[in-house]
Amino acid sequence: MTATAAEDWKHWSDGRAAAVSAEHGQLALTGTHWLEPEPTGIPGLPGLWWADAEGVRARATAADGITVVGTPGPVDGQVLLRPDTDPAADTASAGELLLVPIEREGELALRVFDPASPRRQSFAGISAYPYSPEWAVPAVFTPFEDGDAQAVLVPNADGKDRPLAVTGRITFTVAGEHRTLTVSGAGRGLSGVIADATSGADTYRFRFITLPAPDADGRTVLDFNRAYLPPCAFADHFICPFPPPGNRLDFAVEAGEKQVLTR
Repeated sequence: MTATAAEDWKHWSDGRAAAVSAEHGQLALTGTHWLEPEPTGIPGLPGLWWADAEGVRARATAADGITVVGTPGPVDGQVLLRPDTDPAADTASAGELLLVPIEREGELALRVFDPASPRRQSFAGISAYPYSPEWAVPAVFTPFEDGDAQAVLVPNADGKDRPLAVTGRITFTVAGEHRTLTVSGAGRGLSGVIADATSGADTYRFRFITLPAPDADGRTVLDFNRAYLPPCAFADHFICPFPPPGNRLDFAVEAGEKQVLTR
């Protein structure tokens, strides 16, 4: 283990804890409210909220104190908030609350991030295995034959099945055993959802992985030291995909993040 590799991992680990516990980080999410075409109230928020073909809409008065980020003054009347799938996505605030419209498979919702959330207030860090260079292994990415993403229907943390776009497989060897995982992405890097023999016991029930973009021959590196907890480990209101078929490893990956610590 080189000092640089260990230091880089420590910097990454510290950055993860700082990001999820930031004022409006993942620990601050207190609700994902799915919207209908009819205006309705959202508990804890002023105004009325609904969805249409263009995005999330709100009706409020200036006294309600809802402000669209990047625009002057509070909303006084009706406003359109474009979801996170739009290149010109909007966010809004209501006091200390951050309001983020999202779109998933054509359905629109409003996420509410509250810095005073109980999860954020009780956060005491992320437990992790010690860094071990043996868990950073060479891998080879092979895209699917047609070169296009395939949609695999997988359960999500909210109990619904949703399509997960995957683009190919990585192959690698751990302790002399040849393994394969299905992943997404390519030119800008790869990502995947995995479980292993530690999942649901020593570690959260599943974890995410990322890999550098493969070279012209498909070569990249799978570093399990940076296997990390999905957003739904920090707040119940996130929608996280479970591992696709074949991504449940039959050995213990004793590397990466383990659990959320509370005080």
